[in-house]
Amino acid sequence: MSQLHQIELPHPRGVCRLTVGIEALEAEREPLARWVDGRRLFLITTERVADLWGAELEPFLAAALDHRVLTVPEGEEAKSLEVAGDLWRRLLAEGGKRDSRLVTLGGGSVGDLGGFVAGCFLRGIEYVQLPTTLLAQVDASIGGKTGVDLPAGKNSVGLFHHPWRVVADTRWLGTLPAAELRSGLFEVIKMAFLLDPPLLDRVEQRLSRLLAGDAEAWVPVVAGAVAAKVGVVTRDPEEADERRLLNFGHTLAHALEGALGYRDLRHGEAVGWGMRLALRLSVTRGLPEDDAVRLERLIDAIGLPDLPESLRTQSEDLIRWMGRDKKAREDGIAWVLAAALGKGQITTAVPREEVRRELEVLLAS
Repeated sequence: MSQLHQIELPHPRGVCRLTVGIEALEAEREPLARWVDGRRLFLITTERVADLWGAELEPFLAAALDHRVLTVPEGEEAKSLEVAGDLWRRLLAEGGKRDSRLVTLGGGSVGDLGGFVAGCFLRGIEYVQLPTTLLAQVDASIGGKTGVDLPAGKNSVGLFHHPWRVVADTRWLGTLPAAELRSGLFEVIKMAFLLDPPLLDRVEQRLSRLLAGDAEAWVPVVAGAVAAKVGVVTRDPEEADERRLLNFGHTLAHALEGALGYRDLRHGEAVGWGMRLALRLSVTRGLPEDDAVRLERLIDAIGLPDLPESLRTQSEDLIRWMGRDKKAREDGIAWVLAAALGKGQITTAVPREEVRRELEVLLAS
């Protein structure tokens, strides 16, 4: 149980404790057992993740009055009102009560869905997130955002509902495909570039070990990303202002995902492309060229896949998708841009024609 980091996130209804490190689950076994003692417990996961890591939960699952494993589809397919509705019906049928417990084990989609289900069921029950992917450990599990998708937009229906605990065991990252690690790294460098330049240094220095799934190398990187996000969420719990900086790269990312029907491009990969567009818009507004080049080089070193050919001529469609994004305001699209390394800015004063022009250059690259 070495190299453990414990970080607290205060929120309007209490405090969420996040534990990061090798054997983090074992470190939290006793508190989790007390949390479920005498309660009915529902575990939301996927069949694949349950096969990989489900057995590790047995020591605290056994402390519950009883438990049910509810499996959902992999990836973004899980985040629908239909899947959520089916889970609510199953919770009721299995005797779920206001003091029942819910645990999510899996990636960001499982966590988003499970948190939404927990937040709405009987007007809210307590839950814990056990994120098994990098994307979930450094971003999706933190901050209380939950939700599902509609055909017209990602995360269009949701609420803020913080977990009681988040346990991020970096051993779990060792089973991820290389593409999943790269995808999650784009979320790490998104935060590092605007919020924590020393974290950016750490990623650059350890990149080969990180991409190899080295659990020890990941501990300070995951913990650093968690701490950066916790700091922002603490100051702006419901995304009224500063927390929007965490959406660096997401304006285009969500448009790409929507246009592709949430297929063919991982979320972090879409964020990587979104950062590239945001950098182009940032440079014209004063971001030093050297800072932009540094991030571009790191994006290239991590490895960004080509966009599907179907998107190459779809600049107008993508701009329309951006206008539907939940971050858009009545006065236009809210762009998260970089003013300098370690400093972001939010503006709606980006002309549509400029966006179209820069987007077309990017799509053709």
